[in-house]
Amino acid sequence: MKVTNLEARDLSEAFFKCCRAALTDGYEYVIDSGSFEGARRKELDFVVVKIEKPGTRPLVPDVPQGVPAPSSIDYIEEYMSYLVTPDKQPHEIYTYGEYLAPQVEAVIQRYKKDGPECNQLCMMVGGLESMDQEHPPCLRLIDTRI
Repeated sequence: MKVTNLEARDLSEAFFKCCRAALTDGYEYVIDSGSFEGARRKELDFVVVKIEKPGTRPLVPDVPQGVPAPSSIDYIEEYMSYLVTPDKQPHEIYTYGEYLAPQVEAVIQRYKKDGPECNQLCMMVGGLESMDQEHPPCLRLIDTRI
C-alpha cells in the first residue's frame, strides 16, 4: 500500500493537490460492486492530508472560469448536517452522523482535558454489523489532531 502525504494551507489547495496526486500517482480500476458498479475510477491507496488552516473561506475550491466547482456551499452545509447529526431518513440504512455525532463531543472534551498532544482520538464509522450491509460505509475512520 502506497501512502500519499500532502500538506496544504487550506481546503482549496488540498483539493487541487489531491486531484493532482490522483491523476499522476493514482491507479485506475473498474468498480466490481457497490455504488457506481461498472464505472472506472482512479484513486490513491491511502491519503493523509494536513491542512494548516481548514476553516479558511471559501470552503469550496476556487476554480478557473468554465470549470465546474466540485461542490457548492449549500451542499457542504447540507452534508455537514448529515455528518454531525444522528438523523436518518426512512430509506437510509445508516448515516455517518449516527456513528460520528456521539463521538464528536467526547473527542472535544478529551482534547480539553488531556491537551492537544493526545494521540488516541479517532472517531470510528460502522462496526462489525456494517460489514454485512449491501452498501457498507466507505469512510471508516477519522483520525484527529490539533
